[in-house]
Amino acid sequence: MIGRLRGQILVKQPPHLLLDVNGVGYELEAPMSTFYELPPVGDTVTLVTHLVVREDAHCLYGFARVRDRDLFRALLKVSGIGARIGLAILSGMDAARFVQCVEQEDITALTRVPGIGTKTAQRLVVELRDRLDGVGAGFATVSAPGAVGAGAVPGSPPGALADAVSALIALGYKQADANRMARAADDGARPSEEIIRAALRAVNPT
Repeated sequence: MIGRLRGQILVKQPPHLLLDVNGVGYELEAPMSTFYELPPVGDTVTLVTHLVVREDAHCLYGFARVRDRDLFRALLKVSGIGARIGLAILSGMDAARFVQCVEQEDITALTRVPGIGTKTAQRLVVELRDRLDGVGAGFATVSAPGAVGAGAVPGSPPGALADAVSALIALGYKQADANRMARAADDGARPSEEIIRAALRAVNPT
């Protein structure tokens, strides 16, 4: 089991990451809650990880915070919840907000996550409300400074809007919805991570 990686960021293309760890490139997927805290490409970062072994692939997921990985693991134990929906949940809200939704049985907020309907949201509440003690607390493990917006310069980089649309589709949104959300959030001066953050906040404000 790979539980932790420290390496240089080679590629950041939400939800995908490529880390160079002592000359070995590790491909990971990560929720947007982690991307918001990552330093620029070329910097070194430490992530806690979770490895999912399937018949056709070994998939590695990276998280900036232990509590996010704990929540991801708890989500995978819920019937009908896979890694894709787990990443979508952690992209749309942080762990503390999710715990609050479950405790308050906020079905409306949960169904704003792509892939979660009313029945799935109700199942999340029923199966997790007694199993999330301590998940809302935790600590950051991103080791490089200046996490949010680090290295950002004025003006959206080329392809930022397209990258944001691709990331939203990867999180489960339909093409038309992803295009609409990203365009509404793009002010012409945001990198892709900030476009995605604004788009997701518009869907599920906290």
